[in-house]
Amino acid sequence: MDAVRHYGWLGTIKEYIDTPEEAICSALKDHHKLCMNMDADPSQLIAWHNCIISLKQQMAELVIKYPKVSNWAIIFEYELPRERGRRPDVIILSDKDIFALELKGYQKSTIGFIDQVSAYARDIQNYHAESHDKNVHPLLILTISKDSMFKYDDVWVSSPTDLVELFTNIIDFNAINEMSIDPLKWVDAEYAPLPSLVSAARKIFQNEPLPHIKSVERADIDGTINELLKIAKKAKDNNEIHLALVTGVPGAGKTLVGLKFVYENYFGDTGGHRTAVFLSGNKPLVAVLQHALKNKIFVQGVHDFLKQYGGANGKSPEENVWIYDEAQRAWDSERVLKYRGHNTSEPEDFLKLSERRNSWALMIGLIGEGQEIHLGEEAGLKQWNDAILKISKPLIVNCPSKVAGIFTNAKEVNANEKLDLTISLRSHLAEDVQLWVKLVLEGKLADAMEISKKVHGQGFEMYITRDLESAKQYASDRYKSQIDKTYGYLASSKAKNISKYGIRNEYNYTKNLRVGPWYNDDPSSKFSCCQFNDVATEFSCQGLELDFPVIGWGDDLKWNVNKWASIPQPRSQAHDPHQLRINSYRVLLSRGRDGFIIFVPDEKIMDSTYQALLNSGVKNIQNEMASMNSAIASS
Repeated sequence: MDAVRHYGWLGTIKEYIDTPEEAICSALKDHHKLCMNMDADPSQLIAWHNCIISLKQQMAELVIKYPKVSNWAIIFEYELPRERGRRPDVIILSDKDIFALELKGYQKSTIGFIDQVSAYARDIQNYHAESHDKNVHPLLILTISKDSMFKYDDVWVSSPTDLVELFTNIIDFNAINEMSIDPLKWVDAEYAPLPSLVSAARKIFQNEPLPHIKSVERADIDGTINELLKIAKKAKDNNEIHLALVTGVPGAGKTLVGLKFVYENYFGDTGGHRTAVFLSGNKPLVAVLQHALKNKIFVQGVHDFLKQYGGANGKSPEENVWIYDEAQRAWDSERVLKYRGHNTSEPEDFLKLSERRNSWALMIGLIGEGQEIHLGEEAGLKQWNDAILKISKPLIVNCPSKVAGIFTNAKEVNANEKLDLTISLRSHLAEDVQLWVKLVLEGKLADAMEISKKVHGQGFEMYITRDLESAKQYASDRYKSQIDKTYGYLASSKAKNISKYGIRNEYNYTKNLRVGPWYNDDPSSKFSCCQFNDVATEFSCQGLELDFPVIGWGDDLKWNVNKWASIPQPRSQAHDPHQLRINSYRVLLSRGRDGFIIFVPDEKIMDSTYQALLNSGVKNIQNEMASMNSAIASS
C-alpha cells in the first residue's frame, strides 16, 4: 500500500458501484491504520458501512438518469495534507464541480455540523491548488434523517435518499462533460493551509517550508525579514547600534517574523556561535513553544535573560541580535525595581547591553498594537525613546512612519513601511476581523455591524449565547474527530461573575494551568483545552491562538448606555485601569482562527452588554438553530 497517499479509496463512480463493499472497507481500514497508527473502532466501521451502502444506491440511480456521471471520480477519506487527519468523508469530482460530503448518523443537523462541512469546502476552495477555479459545494448528509433536503447558508443538507434530486438542483447535467477532474492529479496537488503559530514554529524547527498562500504573500513576511537582514548587515558593517521596530495588528505574524528571522539566518551560526536569540516576556508563549519544540535555546524568557545580563552585573551575552516579542510591554523601572532589585527599565537594560558589548548590535522589537495588559507595561514605546538618552553611543532607529515621531532622541530615524504588518493571518481569510474588534471596543457598534457582514461572508463565524452548554456543544460538534483543532475557554482575569458557571478564571485556579499541554495535547488528553477543564486568561493566551475559543464575557467590561465601562479599581496601581480592560478583551477577541463564540451570563446586569454585542453583528447561536429549523420546515 502506498504510504504517502492522502485517501482511503479512489475510483470512478462506475468502479465504486461495481466494487464490493468489503473491498472498499478493507482499503479504508488499512488507510486509517496508516494515518492514525491504530485500528478503526467499531463505530467507525459501522459509519463506513452505512456510508458506502447508502451512497452506492443513490449513485447507481444518478448514473441511470445521467450516464456521464459514471466517469466522475469519488474519493473516500481524503486527508487534507498538513492537517493531522482532518478529512471530509467523501469527495466527488465532476468536470468543473467539487462536492465535499460529510455524513452524520443523526436525524437532525446542528450549526456545528453545518459550519464543519462549510469550512471543508472553504479550505479546499482556497488552499487546494487544483480547486481554486472550481465550484466547491458543501453537502451535509444525515444518514438517518427523514427530513426533506434544504439549504442553509452555502450548505445543502439532505437525507441519503434525496441525493439524486440534490445533485440535480445544484448542477446542469446537460452542460457537463464526460470526463471528470483528474482524480490522481487532484489528490496529489499542493494543499497549503495557514499553520497556527505553534505549528509554524514546528515547521521552522524541522526545516519544513511554510505554505505560501494569498494572505501570507500579501502580508509579505519574507519581505519584512529581508529588511531586518539589511539593517543587521548595516549595523555589522558600520559597527553601529540599531533599534528596529516591527509593528502589527494582533495575528499579523510578528512572532512568526521573529522566529523565522532567528532560526533561518542566525540560529546555530558557524562555529557554534549563536548570533541572535528570540526573547519574550510572554511566559505562556515561551512555555508553549518550548513544549512544542522540545528545545529551550531557540526561544527564551526575556525576564530570565535580563536577570542574567541586566542591571549592573557586568555580564554580556554572546548574541549581537536580540528579538524582543511584544516589546511595547517592556517593564518600566518601577516594575524592574520590584522584581529584580534595580531601577533600570528593560529598554534601558537592552540598550546598555548593546553599548557594553563594544561591538555592533541590533535590538528588534516586535510591537503589538493595543495589547498592554500588565501593570508596568503602560509606558509603551515612549520608554524606548527615553532609554536612548541613557547611553553615550549614538543609536539609529528603524521603524514604520506611524511611530517614527516618538524617537526624538535617536541619532537617526529611518522610516520603513516594510516593518508594518497590517494583515491578520490568524483568522485565515477573514481580513476584517481586527477592524471589527477595534470598532466594537471603540463603541462604534453600527460600524461594527456593517463590517461583521463581510467577516461572516469570509467564513469567520462570530456567535454569542447565554447558555454555556450550547457553546461547548457547538465546538464539540464542529471539530469532532479533528485532532489538530483546538477550542476551549478564554476569559478575562478580572471578571467576577463567570466562575460560578464553570469558567474558573480565579487566580488561584488559573495559576496552575499547564499551558504547554493545554495548547499542544491531543483533544482526548485531560490537560487539553478541548476538555473545557481549565481556562486561559488574557495573560496566558496573548500571542497564542485557538481555532474556536469560547470567550466568557464578564462583569469587568459592561456596556453602559453608549460606551464600555469597567469596574472602578480605586486601589489599582495602573495608570489607566479601564484601558487595560479594553486591551484584555482585544486580546480575547483576537485569538480565534475559524471564529469564536461569546458566552454572556444570563444576568440582568449583563443584558445591555449582550445586546451591545448583538448590535455589533455577532450571531445568536440559538437564533441560528431556529433559523435552520425554519429552513427545514419550509423545505
